[in-house]
Amino acid sequence: MMDIVLYIHLLAATVWIGGSVFLFALGVFLRDKEAQKRVYFHVGPIYGYVESVWLTILIFSGLWMFFHLGLDTIFKEGSPQTILHILTIKLWLVAIITVATVIHMYIAFKTNGVERTPLQKLLSRGSSMAIFLLNLLILWYAMQLRNFL
Repeated sequence: MMDIVLYIHLLAATVWIGGSVFLFALGVFLRDKEAQKRVYFHVGPIYGYVESVWLTILIFSGLWMFFHLGLDTIFKEGSPQTILHILTIKLWLVAIITVATVIHMYIAFKTNGVERTPLQKLLSRGSSMAIFLLNLLILWYAMQLRNFL
C-alpha cells in the first residue's frame, strides 16, 4: 500500500510543481500583456480546479505517509534531530504554500476577466512568486527527508 500512496504523492507533486512552473514561465516569457491576459483568462480557471484537486491529493497522501511511516512519533519523542528539523521545516513550508495558494486562487477567481486593483495585483503576483519558490524549497526538503527514510 505504501508504494501506491508514494506513487500517488509523487504524481501529485509532479502535476502541482509542473503546473506552477508552466504558469510562472508564461508570466515571465509571454511579454505581450494582452496575450497574457487572454491565456490566463482561459487557462487560469482550468488550472485552478485541476491544481486544487492535486494539491488536496498531495496533502492527504502526505498525511497518510506521515502517520503510516511513524513520522508523527518523531515529534512525540524529539529524535532523531536531523529528521525532526527537516520535517518541521517541510511542514511549515507546506502550510505557507497552502495559504499562498488560497490567497492566489481567491484573487484569481474573483478577478478573472476584470481589471485588478493594485493591491490585488501585488497579492496575486506575490503569492504566485511565493508558490513558485516554495515549491522548489519543499521539493528540496522532500529529497532530504527521503535520504533518511
